[in-house]
Amino acid sequence: MHCPITQAIRDKWNRKTKPEGSLGRLESLARRVGQIQGTDNPQVREKRICVFAADHGVTAEGVSAFPKAVTREMVANFQSGGAAINVLAKEGGIDLAIVDVGIDGDFDSWIKNSPKFYHRKVGEGTRNLAKEPAMTVNECAQAMEAGREQARHANRDGVDIIGIGEMGIGNSSSAAALFAALFSIPVQEIVGRGTGIDEAILAQKQSVVRQAVARHSEVNQVFLPQTWLAEIGGFEIAAMAGLIVEAAHLNMPVVVDGFISTAAAAAAFELTPETRAVCFFSHISTETGHRVVLDRLGADPILDLEMRLGEGTGAALAIPILQAATRLLADMATFESAGVSNIIPSGN
Repeated sequence: MHCPITQAIRDKWNRKTKPEGSLGRLESLARRVGQIQGTDNPQVREKRICVFAADHGVTAEGVSAFPKAVTREMVANFQSGGAAINVLAKEGGIDLAIVDVGIDGDFDSWIKNSPKFYHRKVGEGTRNLAKEPAMTVNECAQAMEAGREQARHANRDGVDIIGIGEMGIGNSSSAAALFAALFSIPVQEIVGRGTGIDEAILAQKQSVVRQAVARHSEVNQVFLPQTWLAEIGGFEIAAMAGLIVEAAHLNMPVVVDGFISTAAAAAAFELTPETRAVCFFSHISTETGHRVVLDRLGADPILDLEMRLGEGTGAALAIPILQAATRLLADMATFESAGVSNIIPSGN
């Protein structure tokens, strides 16, 4: 059965001054935004990206090229406007919110008192997933609520589309473990270089992820998505999953960033399958395994720019493309209004 909104948007595109289908994926992207928003006149005017930050106990295993202090230092950089996400968000006219859901350490008052900084710390980083559950189920739920809250704030503020990004040294290990658990992907196919680690650290990272998944598989014989998210996830990954779940409830499009954000999306899909309909995957990362995971999810990323930074940078580049798609649908003239001759009917 055809969705009336879907058909109405197809009809609108076909009346525009262009050959049918000539705007390619821009047409289907605008159609999907309309399906989510429930209108044949979809809008992407007010835009926001939420960057969730947290530390990871697994850094004690030597799985990253950078010390965990970089998480806190980079969040300060976000607040100063000096990071890549700041530049791209400003260029795209995108509002930026930073959420501390579990950074080890505190911030100066100028950061904590910023209106776009949210102090929602669940703990001083997760526990070491190689040796014990990263968080309790209650802590996981608390982190998810921090994400749900951001979706509600965005809805209250009239935001049309929301992107998710993250910052957390060690979080590619957590994401890889989640992917290995959710999709039974061999560790060597899913564990990558993250921050740019060498061969020795890569081998250690693979060993740690393999050990974590095996240990938690023994403990949790029955697969429960939220239990796995708590066992080997991260506060920021849980928060992004929570945002996706709430955004689906609010009929709000979500633009997923890269490898880590995709882990949150995969968890959200397991928790609430209907969340799949609201997610756009911004780009394919060069991080090992991202292509494999996107294929497993049946996702069609908007961009391929050989990026692997995180922070929401891929989402910041993809959101203006979605905005352009909806503006074309809204503002292009029709053959009739422009006085342009339409296609010659076949047989004439």
